[in-house]
Amino acid sequence: MELDLAQLRALDATVRGGTLEAAARALHITPSAISQRLRALEVATGRILLVRTKPVQVTESGEAVLRLARQIDLLTADVVRELGGTPSPERVPTLPIAVNADSMATWVLPALTPLAGDVCFDLYREDQEHTSALLRAGTVMAAVTADAEPVPGCTSTRLGGMRYRPMATPGFARHWFPAGPIPEALARAPVVVFDRKDDLQHRYLHARAGAEVAPPVHYVPAAADFVTAVTLGLGWAMVPDLQARAVTAELVVLDPAGAVDVVLYWQQWRLRSTTLDRVREAVLAAAGHELDQPVESRR
Repeated sequence: MELDLAQLRALDATVRGGTLEAAARALHITPSAISQRLRALEVATGRILLVRTKPVQVTESGEAVLRLARQIDLLTADVVRELGGTPSPERVPTLPIAVNADSMATWVLPALTPLAGDVCFDLYREDQEHTSALLRAGTVMAAVTADAEPVPGCTSTRLGGMRYRPMATPGFARHWFPAGPIPEALARAPVVVFDRKDDLQHRYLHARAGAEVAPPVHYVPAAADFVTAVTLGLGWAMVPDLQARAVTAELVVLDPAGAVDVVLYWQQWRLRSTTLDRVREAVLAAAGHELDQPVESRR
């Protein structure tokens, strides 16, 4: 099996853009040329790689070829720099990374910023319990995840812990929790939840009030707006310490013994890439400064 680089780039661009038209704009060719390259790649592999929906869907076989395409793109840019050159603007490598919302809103973006001139970041916001699925599918090359066990073909490094505490405004606490966060009050008080994959609030609820409680829920799927909703009194929530620092005067901790720690890991493809390693070093340095607990590597 011989795979053509132009065909691999067409596959990568199509998946990134979601359509053949978007891929054509990115590669400065026609949609017809993109279609021809994709068909030729499927003939070469003997597999269907994409389902032509909008956006396109990658098949299981396509995920394997997509990983190869992105590895080649990254390694090519590394070699250009090693030889003293600078990748052309259209060949600056794009590094897809899956990050949980709270990390993206606090410490990850400052960590990546110094590298912005050498690599384009394609960030996928996903719950930390689900980011490893994107890594496993080949959608991303690296991920901040709650999974310690390395995805096949990846390395895993412990970043540290993010601590969450049940918090609300003083007025909300007085109204709904006059006797503290007792089970009866937790069963009635409105709660703010990030999205339907976010189980932090319910983890605390079930530990304190049982699995049967079902209080009113407000879903606010944006990290900054999530905290804003709590400071406005929409409900109580598990707020990360890193975000609580900015609103200390506006919120109170409902239960000093109710902290929940989420341990995070950095997983990345086991690929010898200077660019990928620089990103890893930047992320680990930031995590060592911002998160609790030391880092440790797993293979």
